[in-house]
Amino acid sequence: MKQKKCIIIGAGIGGMATAVRLANKGYHVVVLEKNFRPGGKIGEIKKDGFRFDTGPSLFTLPSLVDELLNIGSTGDVPSFSYHQLDNVCRYFYEDGTQINAFEDPAEFADEINLQTGEPRKKILDYLKIAQKRYEAASDIFIFNPLNKALEVSKKLNPQKLKPLMKVNPLRTMHGENKQHFRSPQVVQLFDRYATYNGSSPYLASSMLNMISHLEHNSGAFFPDKGMYSIVEAIRKKAENSGIDFLFNTEVKELKISDTKVLSVRTNQGDFEADLFISDVDVNAFYRKPAASLKAPKSVKNPSLSSSALIFYWGMDRSFPDLEVHNILFSADYREEFKSLFKTRELFHDPTVYLFISSKTIKSDAPPGKENWFVMINVPPLGDRNWEELKQVARKNIIEKIKRVLKTDPTPYILFEEVATPHSIQEFTGSHKGALYGNNSNSIWSAFLRHKNQSTKYKNLFFTGGSVHPGGGIPLCLASASIVEKVIEKI
Repeated sequence: MKQKKCIIIGAGIGGMATAVRLANKGYHVVVLEKNFRPGGKIGEIKKDGFRFDTGPSLFTLPSLVDELLNIGSTGDVPSFSYHQLDNVCRYFYEDGTQINAFEDPAEFADEINLQTGEPRKKILDYLKIAQKRYEAASDIFIFNPLNKALEVSKKLNPQKLKPLMKVNPLRTMHGENKQHFRSPQVVQLFDRYATYNGSSPYLASSMLNMISHLEHNSGAFFPDKGMYSIVEAIRKKAENSGIDFLFNTEVKELKISDTKVLSVRTNQGDFEADLFISDVDVNAFYRKPAASLKAPKSVKNPSLSSSALIFYWGMDRSFPDLEVHNILFSADYREEFKSLFKTRELFHDPTVYLFISSKTIKSDAPPGKENWFVMINVPPLGDRNWEELKQVARKNIIEKIKRVLKTDPTPYILFEEVATPHSIQEFTGSHKGALYGNNSNSIWSAFLRHKNQSTKYKNLFFTGGSVHPGGGIPLCLASASIVEKVIEKI
């Protein structure tokens, strides 16, 4: 019997995971990647003895990576190790308040009570609700096709579904958090989880408050060799599985019949296959290379997620008051999100995310120095001059650091690399630099997310952060698992 062939378009983590799964099913898999290396949004920079992870920096549900690396294992499992962070994140507020998000929920609740007066029981009850929501939603929405949600829910114990029945779909994340907590600092802390899929807590459904469960109950981890080692481990697994990677190979066009995709045209020639899986941002996919396909309404008029402006600074000293992950909160969170999603402008007092991997991986910076990944959320591309805006943003960020951390970072910056929405679009293929495809600023967002299989072209499938179930490493890995399930049934 002839071996079936599968083409994966894009070597992001969703595409690579799908490739491993299908190779294990006996397919001959070829991955076409327009860039010179795999990883998609997960990349790295090495310069002057410093190493920076350039994309995702939070690692949750590491068991999903372990499971992928062990698929069909015959003793060829790539080496991959990680450790749990004792302090998930250190939060800084303009009024001088600091909160350490310790990995133990009880210790975290004690810390919040000490710093804000918020009753510890309120924190523990909230995290318990988040856990129950996640456990109820994961089987239905996260690890199965969206169109199978009703079918899957019928098979579950009704008791398990109760937490979902208690969710008020019309209440926003912020609305629920404000109702649950009395401390504005605690409300802001839990509101920030809307940014994990590029959305606003003032618009997104309260259902998304379950995201906090992944950090505060399941735990936040970090790979022993940095985030890019996730990509390296999966690539090695793929190559051990006989998967072919063709880099610097850009898909220009899909050649189709009435009911299926026949081949793809690339700058390296045409490729035929039995199955085609796109790991390309769907908003970019339907504009090019699939411009001849009818795009869904959510793609024609996309409600895009936020983008990012990131400064990578090699710092000529260490800062003992900082952790691996740090948040310097805006003093006016509501206005910051209004700027992101309504006026589409840079906000003068942005929330600053400061990620320093050398705090836990000493080799990521020379002795006595640190690698600073400094990020703010910004609107996706529009009619803006990002060369000018990045200088304005840089000034705002430095002023923020000076106010909150009581230190001027400028004298210690040895060099600087910058990522803008434009460069993010250019390298990752994210439409207008939107990090997560479309946002979740609606109660219907999850149901409008692009499906994992085309309804018209039965051999065309979709994986990655811009399709169901969503963005972030765990959900991209989940999308690969869903594609495998769907293909098994055709």
